[in-house]
Amino acid sequence: MKKKLKTRLLLSGAPVSLSFLLSLAIAPCAFAQATGEAAPAATPTQAEPQTPAAKADQTPPAPTGFWDRSNLFGDMGGLRPWLGNYGVTFNLQETSEYLNNLSGGTKRGGAYSGLTQFGLVVDTDKAIGLPGGTFNVSGLQIHGTSLTQRDLQTLQTASGIEADSTTRLWELWYQQSLLGGKMDVKVGQQSLDQEFMISQYATPFMNATFGWPGLPSVDMLAGGPAYPLSSLGVRVRAKPSDSWTVLAGVFDGNPAGNGVGDPQKLNAHGTNFNLGNGALFIGEVQYAINQPPANASDPQPAGLPGVYKLGFWYNTGRFDDPRFDNTGLSLANPASTGVPRSYKGNYSFYAVADQTVWRPSADSPQAVAVFARLMGAPGDRNLVDLGMNAGVTLKAPFKGRDNDVVGLAVGYLKIGSHASGFDSDTAAFTTPGYPVRGAETVVEATYQYQVTPWWQLQADFQYTFNPSGGIPDPENPSQRIGNTVVVGVRTNIVF
Repeated sequence: MKKKLKTRLLLSGAPVSLSFLLSLAIAPCAFAQATGEAAPAATPTQAEPQTPAAKADQTPPAPTGFWDRSNLFGDMGGLRPWLGNYGVTFNLQETSEYLNNLSGGTKRGGAYSGLTQFGLVVDTDKAIGLPGGTFNVSGLQIHGTSLTQRDLQTLQTASGIEADSTTRLWELWYQQSLLGGKMDVKVGQQSLDQEFMISQYATPFMNATFGWPGLPSVDMLAGGPAYPLSSLGVRVRAKPSDSWTVLAGVFDGNPAGNGVGDPQKLNAHGTNFNLGNGALFIGEVQYAINQPPANASDPQPAGLPGVYKLGFWYNTGRFDDPRFDNTGLSLANPASTGVPRSYKGNYSFYAVADQTVWRPSADSPQAVAVFARLMGAPGDRNLVDLGMNAGVTLKAPFKGRDNDVVGLAVGYLKIGSHASGFDSDTAAFTTPGYPVRGAETVVEATYQYQVTPWWQLQADFQYTFNPSGGIPDPENPSQRIGNTVVVGVRTNIVF
């Protein structure tokens, strides 16, 4: 979803439309095809050329035993390797979980959620002789109930798979490698949480804020182009060296499209290919240290690996003030027009850090890693103006459990100044004692148990302070709803 020309246009503030940018993005792909440019996919480092015999010696055959292979169905009677000969790979996995709210929120009780994911990837070099190209399509079948929406009322959703039950298209894109793998361009329907704002060491946690963070989920239109939604756009990735990576992209500004209501229902099946809702620009610079070599037989770096990222996003749409109307009166004032003040554009800056801090040796599976993310947004047009999360994970916590992970993390969202001001105005004008929202904090402890390479079980505990920053109890508006205590279990099977 990026390109150098587009990046220059974005940085210069040129008033170009999203449709025009998309049309420009197709040019590099078409040029590469026309010239027959051999552009292998980008890798962290380029391995030295090897003979087929050397590769065979260094790459042992994949395990085929039921308990040892990477997926439940194995090679499916030879179907997978046969498709692989033509550049086609597919994946199918099922995630199921049960979460129970033991205390707080608006209601106690449990809920089941499930997600079936399907993906198909085509290497265009093997399939049709187009070097450096990758085609991807993926779909979601979401089932079950959202515990957060029904019982918790938290801003930081208890599970990253909670969503409206439906079957939907998720991503549909084509990626072309350029400049010998130093750059690639991706065009099509994409989900930003696959590449932007990612913390590698936050992924074991179940709460959604450790995946797609709480601030963009709350502040972006329709929650942004992130699970379960996506947007049409262009992403460009450049890798000037092994240590540095630059991402930049432009997407449709509202993945739900036009309309009022639940964004997931407005785009119920992921087939609203919108280009008329403004533009969302996003950029990220990544710096990696002590990364493992592409060739596993090469010496491992002596230092501990880490990745550091700085980024921003800007949406050209209009955003309402949560406190003041179009005349400057508080929306809580009975004399207010009820029409919020409107602002052109919205933005945020963010930083991400992933760092391994301890391991016995370079080849040991055991390691302690930490992560941290910090992001801010203007408080005059957003419900949340500051978001932070951080945590620590221990891989291989016990002898013989090399692929297990145990972790502890904290997520924090601060309610914006104007949203809190509205609460103060409500207490002054209409509802004495009305609670003023401040911040929401979630603490999560989790353990991932790798039963087999294709089957994982996970136990989880979450405690949330001040759900939604301390919203009033529906039964007693002068009091806040109680802190939530959630326990759960998840299972994930790769077919």
